[in-house]
Amino acid sequence: MEHIFKKGNDQSKPTLLLLHGTGGTEKDLLPLAEKIDATANVLSVRGNVSENGMPRFFKRLAEGVFDEEDLIFRTKELNDFLDESAKKYDFDRNNILAVGYSNGANIAASLLFHYQDALNAAILHHPMVPRRGIDLPDLSGKDVFIAAGTNDPICPAQESEDLKSLLEKANATVKLHWESNGHQLTYGEVEAAEKWYRNR
Repeated sequence: MEHIFKKGNDQSKPTLLLLHGTGGTEKDLLPLAEKIDATANVLSVRGNVSENGMPRFFKRLAEGVFDEEDLIFRTKELNDFLDESAKKYDFDRNNILAVGYSNGANIAASLLFHYQDALNAAILHHPMVPRRGIDLPDLSGKDVFIAAGTNDPICPAQESEDLKSLLEKANATVKLHWESNGHQLTYGEVEAAEKWYRNR
């Protein structure tokens, strides 16, 4: 997978896994990593799927309708990539914190839904529930921050509430932060994510 890796100054910190939104690249969320923790490792990944020339992490059938078969395949592909990257770049595989926006947040949530030890924590900006009607692994000890917009036309408020509920039922600790905005990534939610990260 196309990616950027930056070695941090403090190897006790989590490696920040950056996952862009539809049409983004591995460069999009680098300023977020700088804001959240400038001393941490950064692994920023470009999605392997192209939708009309726009990079994504998995296919969709329509707006808000995921191709579940492809989602499962791409989630495994990303999880395997994390295994390989931890060896290649010599970082702690058990201490990865995903920072995802929109489509990137959805693939990060899918990692949590499918693999118990894929992530240690996650910051999910405007995610949806990746899959319904499946048993989640035990996510005890996993911290998740969800940023959502009350006027988000792509990700209805109920999606955020449902995702929080499903993760909590799997024993994750979840903080749901609301902004009175749409689907865009706002400075307010980035600041709230940084504060959550510092205090977790």
